[in-house]
Amino acid sequence: MAQYPANLLPDEASPEWMNKGDNAWQLTAATLVGLQSVPGLVILYGGIVKKKWAVNSAFMALYAFASVLVCWVAWGYRMSFGDKMVPFWGVPNTTLDQKFLLQKAFLGSFPNATMVFFQFVFAAITLILIAGALLGRMNFYAWMMFVPLWLTFCYTISAFSIWCPDGWLAKMGVIDFAGGYVIHVAAGVAGFTAAYWVGPRSTRDREAFCPNNIMSMLTGAGLLWMGWTGFNGGAPFSASTVASLAVLNTHICTATSLLTWLTLDIIVFKKPTVFGVTQGIITGLVCITPAAGVVQGWAAIIMGILSGSIPWFTMMILQKKCTILKKVDDTLGVLHTHAVAGILGGVLTGLLAEPKLARLFYLVAEWEHYTGLFYGLKNGNAAAGARQLGVQVLGVVFVICLNVFVTSVICLLIRVVVPLRLSDEIIEKGDESVHGEEAYALYGDGERHESKKQFNAYGFA
Repeated sequence: MAQYPANLLPDEASPEWMNKGDNAWQLTAATLVGLQSVPGLVILYGGIVKKKWAVNSAFMALYAFASVLVCWVAWGYRMSFGDKMVPFWGVPNTTLDQKFLLQKAFLGSFPNATMVFFQFVFAAITLILIAGALLGRMNFYAWMMFVPLWLTFCYTISAFSIWCPDGWLAKMGVIDFAGGYVIHVAAGVAGFTAAYWVGPRSTRDREAFCPNNIMSMLTGAGLLWMGWTGFNGGAPFSASTVASLAVLNTHICTATSLLTWLTLDIIVFKKPTVFGVTQGIITGLVCITPAAGVVQGWAAIIMGILSGSIPWFTMMILQKKCTILKKVDDTLGVLHTHAVAGILGGVLTGLLAEPKLARLFYLVAEWEHYTGLFYGLKNGNAAAGARQLGVQVLGVVFVICLNVFVTSVICLLIRVVVPLRLSDEIIEKGDESVHGEEAYALYGDGERHESKKQFNAYGFA
């Protein structure tokens, strides 16, 4: 047996295969990602919408987080990372048995329990990001049905195909370091598609939908930004040099994207806005995600410049000129901040992935795999670089087609049971009609709520 310091000696609770440092980091990273959703996006959504929608918007995020966890441990994790049923989907099964949870995970030196939790927070934030396109009019009961259906029939397919070692795109060598495809392109496309089927907000809300609390919006955005340390830093499944590089690249790209978006706002609109730089933060975080640990620092700056400018153009300029973009009411512009930025990041990964860094992450020796086109041209291996770029584009096409089709089917099925959109009368009043609650009620104002009896039942009389 190898010689260990006394505090690292294996025992029944700490088997030899488990690395305590990796396990500790993975649990920390998962918690950071969880904090991006609860309270991060709960606060951001509650502050970025009109006051009358603050409770409903925050509640959609909170419900999704809880609902995904129950579905994830009941069947979702195994469908995403379990035994192969078909090349793009795993066999449904639970992850609640201690025998399974205490075994070594399929990757990393930690138990399945850690992996299940880590992958859950990624699945949860994907659904919460989709909600960003639907704020201000979706029927909450329809949302309650949408979350488990979309997780089961859409997210699990993308995750298995791209991240599971048995997935067809994973075997082809697609690079999605931490979820540029599985999470962000999927959320952006699904959100936009669902927004089409749900329908728009009221005309008055579409014309003026200012944040009710900019400081809350900034607090949520800050939690999102700092939480991304775990989002990308946890992707290597170890406390390694690749994790360190991924974290640094993440923040370099994000800061550059923020400054680029800010500069364009000042040049074109003559005014720096907090709302604008919040979008720049998000696009930078999204763009670097598929590449964080496989590109160099200078590449992260290039990606930041492009993520702060191309989504800016599609959101601020193209949005006002393109008929389909004007017609579909994507409340927070999820198509631009997540789909466009995610696609951009995926394609740039196919150009800028550095072979040595990619080998450190994927632990492969072959030069033919995971080579960005620019490095392929530089190293006289253009065919490998062109192939990698082609696989990256194929991944984009797959995720887009999957999400448009499955999201549409889910929305059409739900509206047979309940309306997807709230009535105009309810939309006019917002939270008070939907939940019987208001976000900011002064002392005594609660007496006006129709749900007074409900509050009395909880002892708040």
